[in-house]
Amino acid sequence: MKIHEFTMAPNPRRVRVFLAEKGIEVPYQQVDIGKNENRTPEFLAMNPMGRVPVLELDDGTYLAESVAICRYFEEQQPEPPLLGTDAKDRAWVEMWQRRMEFGLFEQIAGCFRNTHDYFKGRLPQVPEYGNLCKQAAIERIQGLDGELAGREFIAGERYTIADITALVAIDFGRLSNIRIEPEQKNLARWYQAVSTRPSAKA
Repeated sequence: MKIHEFTMAPNPRRVRVFLAEKGIEVPYQQVDIGKNENRTPEFLAMNPMGRVPVLELDDGTYLAESVAICRYFEEQQPEPPLLGTDAKDRAWVEMWQRRMEFGLFEQIAGCFRNTHDYFKGRLPQVPEYGNLCKQAAIERIQGLDGELAGREFIAGERYTIADITALVAIDFGRLSNIRIEPEQKNLARWYQAVSTRPSAKA
């Protein structure tokens, strides 16, 4: 078993933080997306989408998509529960995970892909769309500050995958000047708590 990833990319970091919380160690194989190693025939045979991370299982199965990989390890090692504890809690965590992924993480990624020089000449860019994504991310961060007034973590009183996604998104947002503002005290308190966990350095 090993994980094909690129250390500098945000999605692989989500998996690394998740595994660090679980105390699971898996070998990593670096795929340099800056050198288009994710576009080689060998990599595309593992994941036709050309994205990292990819979990390669011992039986030759390849699992892509960060949350799918996390779910595999949650099933293998349920403790600590990062995807919920029972039907209601799992649905609640999934709800917040999706809100963080589509409302925040994807908006920040959309801004980066469409406005940053890293992708110039590599992908078609629509700066106007990137700016809309940036504004949507900023508004989501503002809303999240209000949500966190009443609870310790994104999905309640326990750290979950929703916190991992939000942490990685906010850190990634710095590249596009998307940040926690000084007046967002609840979000700052949450960020201090999650960013100082040992897993955040994974």
